[in-house]
Amino acid sequence: METRNLTCIGCPLGCALSVEIDEGKVVRVSGNTCLKGDAYARKEVTSPTRIVTTTLRVSGGKAGMVSCKTRQDIPKEKIFEVTKALAGVVVPAPVKIGDVLVADVAGCGVDIVATKDVEVI
Repeated sequence: METRNLTCIGCPLGCALSVEIDEGKVVRVSGNTCLKGDAYARKEVTSPTRIVTTTLRVSGGKAGMVSCKTRQDIPKEKIFEVTKALAGVVVPAPVKIGDVLVADVAGCGVDIVATKDVEVI
C-alpha cells in the first residue's frame, strides 16, 4: 500500500490530505474537511489535470502580448505538447476576452482562449 500526501486546492482551507492507494486504486482519503478535498485527492492521484496559462504574441495590437489559458484542464502529461504547439503562434488584433486563439491545441480537444482584450493600434 502506498500513501501520498497532498495539499488540497479545492477551497481556501488548504487541508493536508493523506491518500492511501492500493494497486492503483484509492482506498482512503483523510485530512479533508469537505467533500471537495476527497474529490480533489482522488483525481490528483489517479488522473491529474492542469489549466495551462501563458501569453501569445499579438500582431497589430496596442499590446504586443495577450494572456491566455486552456478553456478547461488538460491531462498533466500533455502540458509540454501544448506549450510546444503554442511556440511561435501570433494572433492578429483585435482580441477580446474569451476569443478562441488556438482551437483544439495539440489535439487535446481543448481550446486556448484569451483572458484579456487587446485593441488594434
